[in-house]
Amino acid sequence: MRTHEVTNQVPPLENFDAAEDAALLEGLEREGAGWAAADVRALGELAGSAHVLHLGRQANTYPPVLRTHDRYGHRVDEVDFHPAYHELMSVAVASGLHAAPWADDTKGAHVARAAKFFVWSQAEAGHGCPISMTYSVVPALRRNPELAARYEPLLTARTYDPGLRAPLTKRGLIAGMSMTEKQGGSDVRANTTEAVPAGDGTYLLTGHKWFTSAPMSDLFLVLAQAPGGLSCFVLPRVLPDGSRNAMRLMRLKDKLGNKSNASGEVEYEGASAWLLGGEGDGVRTIIEMVNMTRLDCVLGAASGMRAGVVRAGHHARYRRTFGRELIDQPLMRNVLADLALESEAATTVALRLSGATDRGETDFRRLALAVTKYWVCKRGPAHAAEALECLGGNGYVEDFDMARLYREAPLVSIWEGSGNVAALDAVRALGKPAAVEAFRAELSGARGGNRHFDAALSALAFSPEESNARVLVERLALLLQASLLIRHAPAAVADAFCASRLGGEWGHVYGTLPSSVDFGAILDRSLI
Repeated sequence: MRTHEVTNQVPPLENFDAAEDAALLEGLEREGAGWAAADVRALGELAGSAHVLHLGRQANTYPPVLRTHDRYGHRVDEVDFHPAYHELMSVAVASGLHAAPWADDTKGAHVARAAKFFVWSQAEAGHGCPISMTYSVVPALRRNPELAARYEPLLTARTYDPGLRAPLTKRGLIAGMSMTEKQGGSDVRANTTEAVPAGDGTYLLTGHKWFTSAPMSDLFLVLAQAPGGLSCFVLPRVLPDGSRNAMRLMRLKDKLGNKSNASGEVEYEGASAWLLGGEGDGVRTIIEMVNMTRLDCVLGAASGMRAGVVRAGHHARYRRTFGRELIDQPLMRNVLADLALESEAATTVALRLSGATDRGETDFRRLALAVTKYWVCKRGPAHAAEALECLGGNGYVEDFDMARLYREAPLVSIWEGSGNVAALDAVRALGKPAAVEAFRAELSGARGGNRHFDAALSALAFSPEESNARVLVERLALLLQASLLIRHAPAAVADAFCASRLGGEWGHVYGTLPSSVDFGAILDRSLI
């Protein structure tokens, strides 16, 4: 008697092209970076390869380990990573996912980079944190032309060099950030780290940081209280003479997800740093970096959604239940189509924001990024949970990668300002008439394309109250996504999105699209 004959199991999802995504490729062309399609496709094939997917699992199964001292008792403050992490980082840097676009004046360079970040993150998201910060540090660093001239060529170099050496002796640099402290969190003005002028153009920093992202980076932007107020500093891990800076790694965070990436608590004991911007301009200076990492939060959320759709759709194509494949079950088709709608809307708006970065659309970007950071990142956890559920019990098992996707999903909604911080940032942007006008113009371009959209746009009032900020910001984000889909996506996609998200024909959980939706058209467009 056979007791373990395995049937009706889904083949592994591997050796596929993660860039086989109509919304992504169409957006790449539309936003001015169609020239990069071949590179994006090549990276997509690598991201979907069995080898790279295995690297992602290894990097999370064997997370970084902190070594505070060597065997002789000397302080070393080093973090050891699995080789898989370094291989993922090497590909990301060589592909220009870090700061490379700042050294490239080709039209659409930031969009091309965004598309690559989107497909590569589907293989493993954790190492995207230091990649994102390296991308985001350059605009802030340019506030000090001398520091920018010194370090920008190395930050934009396409060589990953993880060795512990003086920055200017390396072939490439990675950047990190230290903002929050135990007593303040997002209230960075409550920081107590002290910066004392050393008399030679440097400052000595003493204090602590509750979260330091990627503590093995080469350079960090750090907030500290200088004599003139809260200020921003560039702090190297290794000093120009090759000695270690007085930066102590106290412990690594045991996080819900993002396991491959190290996040640590740090103390400074007279650490040397250079002022970036003026004394008292710390928030204004570091916000240049934050604005770029917020864009990557949106890209990361969209990437996670796409990964969930691909994996749920793959399972549904092969798994049989009640006499037919799951993909042919009416209610499962509704769920998958709804997940695909959310994914396409997120991808489209993320690329639109990347295009705005390339084209210098600062007024539009100011409000659009704020509302999108709030909404798209907020949608990620529910999307991951539903995609996981499509696999049934297998989705809850670590072997199938969906559990990792689910644990990763909340991070981007927390990083660079949790929900309330993001919503209130959008409210502040509403106080800028030029930003509101640019946003209105964007929405108006879709007027007449869908009755639900037109009704929602006519009812829109830009009059926020802090206690109800989330309600308005959600509406703004949905209108922005709908306007983009109306203009750029097939009618089946745009109409389904507007009917469900704006027309009230939706149960507010995935899989409750109205029966009038063309499920087949949406699924044929979205699934690999």
